[in-house]
Amino acid sequence: MEMVTDFDGIPEFVAVTRLGSFTAVAAELGMTKSAVGRAVSRLERRLGSKLLHRTTRRLVLTPAGEVWLEHCIAALAELDRGQSALILARDTPGGEVRIDLPTAFGRLLVMPALLDVAKLYPALQLKVSFTDREVDLLSENIDLAVRIGNLDDSADLVARQLGVQDVVIVGAPSYAAKRGLPRTLADLKVHDCIVGRRQGNRIVWLLRQPDGSMARHVVFAKHEFQDFETVHTVVRAGHGLAQLPLWMVQDDIREGKLLTALDGISGGKVPINILWPRTTVLPAKIRVVVEGLVRRLGTPR
Repeated sequence: MEMVTDFDGIPEFVAVTRLGSFTAVAAELGMTKSAVGRAVSRLERRLGSKLLHRTTRRLVLTPAGEVWLEHCIAALAELDRGQSALILARDTPGGEVRIDLPTAFGRLLVMPALLDVAKLYPALQLKVSFTDREVDLLSENIDLAVRIGNLDDSADLVARQLGVQDVVIVGAPSYAAKRGLPRTLADLKVHDCIVGRRQGNRIVWLLRQPDGSMARHVVFAKHEFQDFETVHTVVRAGHGLAQLPLWMVQDDIREGKLLTALDGISGGKVPINILWPRTTVLPAKIRVVVEGLVRRLGTPR
């Protein structure tokens, strides 16, 4: 049995009033003349009102048909506006984009790229949060997130790699003058280690094993800070050693403000990814942000 909805017969009825004959409507809609007539008749039965006077020469609206036509035109126009709004949202970059970023990496490297995108597309409205925890994009209603580290498989998310983050162990010359720098892994036990803590994660450094693989090494932390920019500041002030991203300390190393330690075993490459919820069609506002970040940050760091 054919399912009948409240909209059945309306397109045919409106077309008949516009074109003036079932034959013309049939040609336009790709239907038979009899199918058009049946659609209008079903509509009249459902409404309990005669909408058209049919003669051999022409079709004339009844008073009820005139009233119903006015409502139909208004309803179809509203549907057209709704469809246009959806197409505009899909194809035109604009509207609110909720983005979650790692604190230090987000503020120092991602935000300049986001502001470049916002300058290109003034209709975008960026809503940015900075956290070092693993947010749930779906339950927390987040459009995009940048994550540093290996990802778990998820059928609900799409990931695109922006690059990699190299990490190094560093200390200030003033610290090295007082305490020296570690030469072996065992030496770390007698040094002041300063760490940044991510919620829910143990305090570990990435160190290279004899076979060349990377392993997570638990260190005893003298000082611990939630914010990695603070770790950077404290290390520069000579309070100890820290393992930090190369992008954060490379200028200090080049200028002699920080020294590297355990060069043979320190370091490692950590992937940097941008994630978003899987969808059939990626909205333009999400697409331009992803493309902007890849364009600005999509080189190994």
